[in-house]
Amino acid sequence: DLGEDGLARSHVMIYRIDDVAAPAYPTITSQGSDPLIGWGALSGLVADAGAPGTLYAVSDSVYAMMPTIYTVDATQAPARITAALPVTRQGAPAQKLDIEGIALDGEGGFWLASEGRSDRLIPHALFHVNAKGAITQEIPFPPEILSGETRFGAEGVARNGTTLWIAIQREWGDDAKGEVKLLAYDTEAETWGAVRYPLERKGAGWMGLSEITIAGAHAYIIERDNLIGEAAVVKRLYRVALGDLAPAPLGGPLPLVTKELVRDLLPDLAAPGGYIADKVEGFTIDAAGDAYAVTDNDGVDDSSGETHFLRLGKL
Repeated sequence: DLGEDGLARSHVMIYRIDDVAAPAYPTITSQGSDPLIGWGALSGLVADAGAPGTLYAVSDSVYAMMPTIYTVDATQAPARITAALPVTRQGAPAQKLDIEGIALDGEGGFWLASEGRSDRLIPHALFHVNAKGAITQEIPFPPEILSGETRFGAEGVARNGTTLWIAIQREWGDDAKGEVKLLAYDTEAETWGAVRYPLERKGAGWMGLSEITIAGAHAYIIERDNLIGEAAVVKRLYRVALGDLAPAPLGGPLPLVTKELVRDLLPDLAAPGGYIADKVEGFTIDAAGDAYAVTDNDGVDDSSGETHFLRLGKL
């Protein structure tokens, strides 16, 4: 019973072997890859711009010595991890990264958002990697942001034209209670801005963001508490109209955006019959308009290891 640690309470899971029906679990696997691909701690998703059902996922700080971009084939059931692309710096696996978000760069590479932690020498930064996974550019957060730093930083990145939008997970020192920043970085002008995002009211745990994705005329944002099992209350998908994302310069007043509830993810997380997972950390919409989400299993560190890959269909 891990209830005192804020984790899953004691429970019994019952399984049935069935030769007729498709198994309900696992929902994502690397079975069939040669060599077999080890994976875990999936913390961000982005969809291929031209191939429906092709997604890319990233691993977070649990695998800090081997950050990886995974290719996911969601046209199969369960979804299949078919390739693993190491993120490298000068030819070696990049260290001191906590990748929490991934976006396409429109040229075959990716933008990655790393959740920093200065006490562990992990920078709050954006990283550009090419199609081979090599880091070609590092963009640190500016002093105006870092002055209010906490360890709960970037939890997703999305690209809209030349602007990268970064979801900051929790309030920093200069934020009002119940509000977090959506940072904006213009890759051409090399300038920063931000808007304010209103969080749901905090309950027993904390409240924060864990993903941002841009599709059509909206930015989709996962907002969640850090509670698990029957204690979980908020695991939700919201959206903000792109027209409402008008970043103001840092250091001055920032506009407050209006959000709209798209889907409560609690029923999706409860559908397999197990306990409600804490960390819904990846979300994307593919080229055919189908939505997907994935949970982070923390690399089985204080976790029983389940990863739930959710097929949400058309929203």
